[in-house]
Amino acid sequence: MTRILLVEDNEMNRDMLSRRLSRRGFDVLIAENGKAGVELAASEKPDLILMDMSLPVMDGWEATRRIKANPLTSRIPVIALTAHAMASDREMALEAGCDDYDSKPVDLPQLVRKIEQLLAI
Repeated sequence: MTRILLVEDNEMNRDMLSRRLSRRGFDVLIAENGKAGVELAASEKPDLILMDMSLPVMDGWEATRRIKANPLTSRIPVIALTAHAMASDREMALEAGCDDYDSKPVDLPQLVRKIEQLLAI
């Protein structure tokens, strides 16, 4: 089963997205802030990470940089999730090391396509 780490601080977004992904057959791990996301990525080595960029403790930009800098987690694809839909936000996410970008509110079929493309499933 494909394991996805969802790093999201908003409880409603976290609950909705994790339930919808679980129904699609994904095993979803959850972290509520960037620091916890970095730690879970290293300990659990998920197949893919969905990273909110506006997080407490450590933001998604820094969390992604740390995940990509760690040889144990550097190959895990990261999809940035953000309510900011400006072109500069996409560029910032890619510069931080994200492999793709999606805006909120999440269009689940589109997000699942991106997940499948990155994992070639």
